[in-house]
Amino acid sequence: MRTFKSLSEIQSEIQTGKLTVSQLAEYHLKQIEENNGRLNAFLSVYGKEALEQAAIVDKKVKEGTAGKLAGMIIGIKDVFAYEGHPLQCASEILNGFESQYTATCIQRLIEEDAIIIGHQNCDEFAMGSSNENSAFGAVKNPIDETRVPGGSSGGSAVAVAANMCQVSIGSDTGGSVRQPAALCGVIGLKPTYSRISRYGLAAYSSSFDTIGILSKSIEDAALALEVMAGHDEYDSTVSQTKVPDYSSFATGRKFKIAYLSETLDHQGLDKEIKERIFHLVDELKKNGHQVEEGHISMLEYNLPTYYVLTAAEASSNLSRYDGVRFGKRAESENLEQMYKVSRSEGFGEEVKRRIMTGTFVLSASYCDAYYTKAQKVRRMIMEETNKLLAQYDFILSPTTPTTAFKIGELKDDPLQMYLEDLFTVQANVAGIPAISIPYGVDNQGLPIGVQLMTRHFNEKDLLDISNQIITFKDQNR
Repeated sequence: MRTFKSLSEIQSEIQTGKLTVSQLAEYHLKQIEENNGRLNAFLSVYGKEALEQAAIVDKKVKEGTAGKLAGMIIGIKDVFAYEGHPLQCASEILNGFESQYTATCIQRLIEEDAIIIGHQNCDEFAMGSSNENSAFGAVKNPIDETRVPGGSSGGSAVAVAANMCQVSIGSDTGGSVRQPAALCGVIGLKPTYSRISRYGLAAYSSSFDTIGILSKSIEDAALALEVMAGHDEYDSTVSQTKVPDYSSFATGRKFKIAYLSETLDHQGLDKEIKERIFHLVDELKKNGHQVEEGHISMLEYNLPTYYVLTAAEASSNLSRYDGVRFGKRAESENLEQMYKVSRSEGFGEEVKRRIMTGTFVLSASYCDAYYTKAQKVRRMIMEETNKLLAQYDFILSPTTPTTAFKIGELKDDPLQMYLEDLFTVQANVAGIPAISIPYGVDNQGLPIGVQLMTRHFNEKDLLDISNQIITFKDQNR
């Protein structure tokens, strides 16, 4: 079976009788069977259920009652609740735990006849930039299996890149959808914070966590966002803003774009990535867009602000995993010892590091010096970002400072690993939407991603310009 770029191609084949949803599900299950042993992208595969559901959707297609996502085979990151299925957050502390309910965003996909094919590997509790922190082993990049796929949604990006599914649903707290999308050569969309309900998403950092989409096409990302976004009675933080028709793209619109000179002048940025950004700038200008140099003076404060605040929230959110109510429970002589041993054995090194950091910055002696100050800096970053976006429609930057690095290369250097999120965390700190678009490869054939950020709830324009970039990139191939 040939691979499909978008759901519209799939549905066209289904309507003409050349393809069935069952055949499509069988194809992706075969890809998983052939490749997952090497790549380790899926932790759980729901083959029997997927085929049963595909048969139901095929029947609906014949009756003319199929939902708008009929034919879309979806994998979900192992941080989403799916009733009766494992929810482990790639952590030993939740090994074997099954969810009691389904996340709102996943339920909405199912109701539009998407097929959920399995749960995907990730960094433990979505903490990491390489997908080496999973309790179930590292995920490998399908382009070069000696290299990382990025994280924390590494398994989700790999599954799309290796045709194990058409679309993946991940979480993006500091770039966890966009960064692996860039390293694996797929599209990664992070909507505005609160655009999609977080009900059923295992919490890492509640004021940063955003549900994102990995796909082969802008069209598929738009459709998935359209279905998942909107009000949810189970999430008091979700936005009431009306959900536009994201999948209807305008044609020929021209925008004003600022490229961030601070990102392009950064000493850690690969030369080839910088060259690709300037190539894109030239192409945008040729296609009638106004592109100018822009500045963000607080770029250097993005990472420390992000890591102070997310660690603080993580230390609070992860306190629920105590060995008492669910998950791993260690044998011990008393309650206090059971808490300590269960958490010590259940959590990995990176999760422990962030819990300890968060507990420290929230302690009575240091709360004002770190946590309170970081909240003030976050506000300043938001204001500066919004000020620039009042002048421009989009902010352009690299998605990552490097292409995919070798597995194990940064494992023992957490500070260097954190720098991989240098350009992506700004969107999370400010709560704005952002997207990573594949834009060429380096001299080793490794994918390069470019990032666009825009103002709150401006996803429709973001998808529009992204579709334009993909179009003229393909034309120039």
